Amino acid sequence: MLRLIFAWSLVNGLLLAPQWIYPVEGQSVGWFALEAPLLVGLLAVLPKRRWSLGLTSAVSLLLIVTTLILLVDTGFLASLGRPFNLFLDLYLVDAVKNLMVGNIGVPKSIGVLCGIILVFGLITWGLTRLLAPADDKTPHLARRLSGVALIALFALGIDQGAKLSFVGSRIDRPVVRLAREQAEQLRLTRAERHNFAAELASAPDSYAGTPGLLSKLRNQDVLLTFIEAYGVSAYEDPQWKVVMRPKFDEMASRLAAEGLYVATGKLLSSTQGGQSWYAHGTVVSGLWLNTQLRYDLLMASERETMVDDFRRAGYSTAAVMPAITTQWPEGERLGYDQVYTAANIDYQGPPLYWVTMPDQFTMSFLQKTVRPRADGKPLFAETALVSSHIPWTPIVPMLAWDSIGNGSVFAPLEAEGAPPGELFDPDQLRVDYPRSLAYSLDATIGFAEQYVDDETLYIVLGDHQPVPWVTGEDVTRHVPIHVITRDKELLEPFLAWGFSPGTYPSPTQPEHRMDEFRSWFVHAFSDPSVVEHEAAHDSTHAVAQ
Repeated sequence: MLRLIFAWSLVNGLLLAPQWIYPVEGQSVGWFALEAPLLVGLLAVLPKRRWSLGLTSAVSLLLIVTTLILLVDTGFLASLGRPFNLFLDLYLVDAVKNLMVGNIGVPKSIGVLCGIILVFGLITWGLTRLLAPADDKTPHLARRLSGVALIALFALGIDQGAKLSFVGSRIDRPVVRLAREQAEQLRLTRAERHNFAAELASAPDSYAGTPGLLSKLRNQDVLLTFIEAYGVSAYEDPQWKVVMRPKFDEMASRLAAEGLYVATGKLLSSTQGGQSWYAHGTVVSGLWLNTQLRYDLLMASERETMVDDFRRAGYSTAAVMPAITTQWPEGERLGYDQVYTAANIDYQGPPLYWVTMPDQFTMSFLQKTVRPRADGKPLFAETALVSSHIPWTPIVPMLAWDSIGNGSVFAPLEAEGAPPGELFDPDQLRVDYPRSLAYSLDATIGFAEQYVDDETLYIVLGDHQPVPWVTGEDVTRHVPIHVITRDKELLEPFLAWGFSPGTYPSPTQPEHRMDEFRSWFVHAFSDPSVVEHEAAHDSTHAVAQ
């Protein structure tokens, strides 16, 4: 009897542990998993046969797998603000591995993995022993009666759970809920494939025929720079704005002192807490990429992007992606003339846990290496800054720009800050996030002061909000976008679109999504009169001859 009670408690705990670890705001935390008494009760009444022992082992293993999926689902809600999709998200195993290795190193990562396997292996073995059927050679009437009682308890839970308001709110069906959730995810995934195909067919693809394509830019370099985990919470969170609002004020005054103009707006991101490539792809493609399926379908298509728009306008194009440590076929697919990842960026400094190189080095590399290789053409460059990636340690100081070189100057800073393994605490992360973000903004401000000349339009935006278990679950998915230039006329289209002068977005700005940016930008900076002027000039020149 005690053995069955312990088995029931263990199964109940395994199924409910994920929501105990991360309770969802606005929902009651379950105390009783309704599947637990049914599962234990059914196994308790089985006779001891070879097939029944095999069934017990299979059920124990299935229970562990279900628990793991429930834990992963909880992790997705906590970090990305959405449920786990078994049919789309398995590819993230590699991303988790890279994040772990980047934060705690290979030996500790292997140790953690072995520890997880050992713990769940022991639990599986223990469950099999606890749930093993009764031996027919020995009287086990009490065990089987207890099994019947557990099955009756399951039936009672179904019948009375809805009637007893308080108790009913504490009765959960995690396995049933997970099965329904994944079935719905499968349905949505199938529908998504058809919906996205229709969007690809109907949405504008090429802007090749646009008169005066991007001619209003007057061949200015356009530098599109994403800051990791930069969301509007930096403005709105009561704790964070104590640090960040003085930084935004400092940004405005420093830029003004250098004769630079700035305007600020906000865009709705297609992702939250991670998967930055969705946001990058959404901006450059003009399509809403909020799942891996949509992203993969875009990459498999021949649809054009902003990279093609700029190339047609006579630009050289480049991508600087310091966080990518493996091959990046997407860069070739998107057609950048220059593609830089961690493998071919000449950085001789230390990696700073997950961060492969500090933002100041990345921006220095953009200026010293990427811009000179544009072959005399204006440059469109997409750059990703990653120093503000969770767990936001170490936070390095800004250095003199002429001292950056190949990054070896950062070597003494490798041991700065506490190891990330000590910092995965929400309270500590909330302290470190604004400090890390302030460094990333300092790198962009310093770059603007040093290198944004009369031939540069500098666009700085966030990719997504930080993880929900740090921001809270009720934040929007908006991110700030700053536009910096020495040519005040280039700000006019942004101001007409709802941006505000300075470093604060307007609370009354019209709602704009990231997928609107490409189409708006192309039309805002293309001028039909340029083509007409060139045609008139050619005609006059021919008559003169």
